[in-house]
Amino acid sequence: MSAPRTLKGAAENKKRASALRSNMTAPELVLWTRLRSQQMLSCKFRRQHGIGPYIVDFFCAEKKMVIEIDGESHGESDRISYDAERESYLRSLGLTVIRYTNHEVMKNVEGVLEDIAEKLKALSTSPGPSPPAGRRAGLQRRGM
Repeated sequence: MSAPRTLKGAAENKKRASALRSNMTAPELVLWTRLRSQQMLSCKFRRQHGIGPYIVDFFCAEKKMVIEIDGESHGESDRISYDAERESYLRSLGLTVIRYTNHEVMKNVEGVLEDIAEKLKALSTSPGPSPPAGRRAGLQRRGM
């Protein structure tokens, strides 16, 4: 079953996302080397992934998590309102959005990774494996 169109990204952003993947910033590259190939709790991340009209830095579909790395321009007033609108849209799709600054990634990548791991664990959707059928029946007979 395919994802809703809003989670696939606008077709017109496909070339732009590809260009962004080819020209990642230093902080994005530092974080990507640690997220790629399911290194983070076996979760698959995509980089520069289109979702609706936006391109997010990193996206884990399994956990519905977006990670954004903010540079200097994100502190400017017009960019703050754009980011708020963008984040509101992403959250309306049921996505968790977490943000880190370039400085945080470059100076404390281990701390950023620990924070991401904690947030991924908190988003765990599976309650754990059920006991085998025979074991479950045995527990019920004993009143457990």
